[in-house]
Amino acid sequence: MTKHTLKFAVSALSIGVLLAVSGCENKSESAQSDAKTSETASKQDKTTLTINNGAEISSLDPHKTGGVPESSVARQQFVGLTSTDVDGKLIAGIAESWESADNITWVFKLRDANWSNGDAITAHDFVFSFQRMVDPKTAANFANFIADAKVLNASDIIEGKLPPEQVGVKALDDKTLQITLSEPVPYFPQMAAYTAMRPVPKKVVETLGDAWAKPENIVVNGAYILKDWKVGEKMVFVKNPHYYDAANVAIEHLVLLPIDSGPTDYSRYQAGEIDITFTDIPSDVLASTNKDEVKTSPSFCSYYYEMNVKKPPFDDLRVRRAMTLALDRETITEKVAARGEMPSYQMTPTVVSNNPNYTPDWHKLDKTARIAEAKRLLNEAGYNESNPLKFDLLYNTSENHKKVAVAAQSLWHDALGFVKINLVNQEWKAYLASRRNHEHQMARAAWCGDYNDPAAFLNVMRTEGSGNYGNYSNADYDALLKTSLTKTSDTERAKVYHDLEAILDKDVPNVWVYYQVNARAVKPYVQGYSTKDALGNWQAKYWSIK
Repeated sequence: MTKHTLKFAVSALSIGVLLAVSGCENKSESAQSDAKTSETASKQDKTTLTINNGAEISSLDPHKTGGVPESSVARQQFVGLTSTDVDGKLIAGIAESWESADNITWVFKLRDANWSNGDAITAHDFVFSFQRMVDPKTAANFANFIADAKVLNASDIIEGKLPPEQVGVKALDDKTLQITLSEPVPYFPQMAAYTAMRPVPKKVVETLGDAWAKPENIVVNGAYILKDWKVGEKMVFVKNPHYYDAANVAIEHLVLLPIDSGPTDYSRYQAGEIDITFTDIPSDVLASTNKDEVKTSPSFCSYYYEMNVKKPPFDDLRVRRAMTLALDRETITEKVAARGEMPSYQMTPTVVSNNPNYTPDWHKLDKTARIAEAKRLLNEAGYNESNPLKFDLLYNTSENHKKVAVAAQSLWHDALGFVKINLVNQEWKAYLASRRNHEHQMARAAWCGDYNDPAAFLNVMRTEGSGNYGNYSNADYDALLKTSLTKTSDTERAKVYHDLEAILDKDVPNVWVYYQVNARAVKPYVQGYSTKDALGNWQAKYWSIK
């Protein structure tokens, strides 16, 4: 029995303009920042922390989150069975301990804890929450995460074949929860920390329906609770006095801003209006920032261009392969993104444990050979100077995403000549809707792992995978993925993961670009900020202000 307790190249002019323009704009700002360093070593108001969250969120309901900004809000307000510490390591959450003899039947013992309205948190809340997540009526964006975790009957319920009550989650008593899986998942406790697994208050949701998640009604079990929300301006949270570890939460008030412009984010940081920026500060700005204030950490995030394989021109494999062959990732990482990112040739970031270590055969070709093959494939598909390849590339509002998209557009054009790419920018909510509704041809995409295993990424690409907005489907891929959980050793699973990456390389549903890093500017008076959390699951409850 195992037991866990607390337990290629862009033209010189193109790249030069990208770097020079933004660089000139920020030299004076950097000087001002250096001059203020001594003034910002401490802060008078030690009770309030202001963080840029990167975008306006679409919902407060943890079961209806759609991206990184929403998940960041949910982490402040909700705690699952398990959680992570400041360094991203797995720790106890609402469950004080858990055990399993076979990695199929898991039993979680809950701590004494309350909702923000004073009601006790019970195993029945978790049963209700799991049922709600997989119920098709809920339309939860990440219902398939429960299926990926192999919770018994989850897939059939999501597909409408069984009622939600038959999901494999049971309250043995008020403080004991049993979760039964369809097959062994040794990393299930890591998955239990994800937003989609977090509980909602059964009595409140049953009484109010979806209105329970309105700001005036929200009931939470985390360190902070929303007090005020001015859409497009800010969200204000206050310390939750009913949180089980409230005594160790130092920051009383948390303010989250929805700024989607990196330069604006940084200018407000310099002005003292923001204590911690979002991870989207342009590389040239970070380069001119006081090094003591730049906090860079590895990231379980893969950045790529998603192609809609059911929509022309990307319904043609030859076109998809040409695009991946012709993209100069090294130029993008070194001269455009330029914050420590690494070029990617597989979906899974190499920092993830049990790395598949897949390198495509075409990787050994030099740039000239790659471009020649890409042109041959496009010519074979009917594209040439008289019939250029045309498509839209969608990205969400962000200076960094724009810079990378402009560079990719230029790189592809310089390499292939007969490619005309129209860049389409949308705000976060519209961008998510466009991808979910499969309206795009190509879109900027990223996937950040929710637990430290390649399955966190490779599950995305299964036919019904959460985040598989490019309509990719391969029965062989789906079948092979299922076998990974039958492997008893990391070495055996790594071989399966390697073969899955090979299938993706053969089918080319996405153009892998790079593995991200998390880079923020953090005021020196913020204490406790860690650069070891590759998951990026920051929680303000671990920080303080000196």
